[in-house]
Amino acid sequence: MSYQRKRRKPKAEINVVPYIDVMLVLLVIFMVTAPLITQGVKVNLPKQDANPLLEDAKPPIIATIESDGTYWFTDDKGSSEELPKDDLVARIAAIVELAPATHVVVKGDAKVPYGYVVSLMADLENAGIETVGLMTDPSGG
Repeated sequence: MSYQRKRRKPKAEINVVPYIDVMLVLLVIFMVTAPLITQGVKVNLPKQDANPLLEDAKPPIIATIESDGTYWFTDDKGSSEELPKDDLVARIAAIVELAPATHVVVKGDAKVPYGYVVSLMADLENAGIETVGLMTDPSGG
């Protein structure tokens, strides 16, 4: 009786199941901790005056939002007109298309919800106006 011993060939494969388990655990940890890290972060914004437009520059077009939510268009000559928001955006877009160097500034009342200002700025951007400034009160009040 001859007994032959079987020789095992070495396997050339890697068992990736433990690596997948570790990756899933890390994924769960990051999913749980990411919202906790970004919530409740206090930011102290700098308090300083903004640089004004140059005196020799052409006056800007001003889109004003009053405290009651009405929108006003003020052209570079200083004449103002109350307009619905869509008409205001369309008129400003048409002026900027004809004269691309025209500055556009949003002037919002202090009592206007921030969402109104952001919405107007987003609509102006969607209309093709690349840069929109915010008008501030340099006296801080």
